[in-house]
Amino acid sequence: MEYMVETEPGVRIYLNDINPSGKNPILMLHGWPANHRMFEYQYNALLERDCRCIGMDMRGFGKSDKPVHGYDYDRLADDVRCAVEFLHAKNLTLAGHSTGGAVAVRYMARHGGYGVLKLALFAAAAPSLIRRPEFPYGLSKAEIEDILADTARDRPQMIWNFGKMFFYKKVTPAFEDWFFQMGLEAASWSTMAVSRSWLTETMFEDLRKIRVPTLILHGVHDRICFFPLAVAQREDIAESVLIPFENSGHGLFYDERERFNRELLRFLGF
Repeated sequence: MEYMVETEPGVRIYLNDINPSGKNPILMLHGWPANHRMFEYQYNALLERDCRCIGMDMRGFGKSDKPVHGYDYDRLADDVRCAVEFLHAKNLTLAGHSTGGAVAVRYMARHGGYGVLKLALFAAAAPSLIRRPEFPYGLSKAEIEDILADTARDRPQMIWNFGKMFFYKKVTPAFEDWFFQMGLEAASWSTMAVSRSWLTETMFEDLRKIRVPTLILHGVHDRICFFPLAVAQREDIAESVLIPFENSGHGLFYDERERFNRELLRFLGF
């Protein structure tokens, strides 16, 4: 079932509730600048176990509305709350990749984990995507500013270059183009607005507020959300388990998809 859910006046987000009568519901938040379709190879594995899979396009991306405002993590987390309430979902596993993982962390802190039984973080951009005086890991501020400048100058080329950093293993040209096209579905202003949020958003305190079992999957060769981010998540989330993926980069969900799916299914209780 596909829905457009209003989260504030004039703004609707796209939800794809796949197998709504299934068990073990999981709501998956995509990374920047993709959309819910990036989890295609997870949906396939989960559906084989009769899971209820819920894909959500964050505002500005995929099939969701693309307003010019509302790209801070608080507002994005509030959109997730609207989705959970609309779906009447309970005992969810909330899963997020990269920026989607950061939004999931903010949701858990800001909304007290409403409706969530378990949390899964995949290459999550938390506690900070960029290096800071108190956190000497991550990308530099200058690298984010370059992404903003490249987006303003030639967004398709920026997305293409970003895709080249995404996976550790070689992908086919067809897959590369499929992934590239997802990035083009986003609006230019939302692509830039989320990038600006990386410069200001931190989640050190948010991580410490998480009180549910948490699975952390992270590629050792991640060139976007460096592996020390996962270590920091493990240290600050009380009930968390970190599983390193030694042959993966940022796109671990495809680099080692069979192992990734196996670990996710085990976490869900299969």
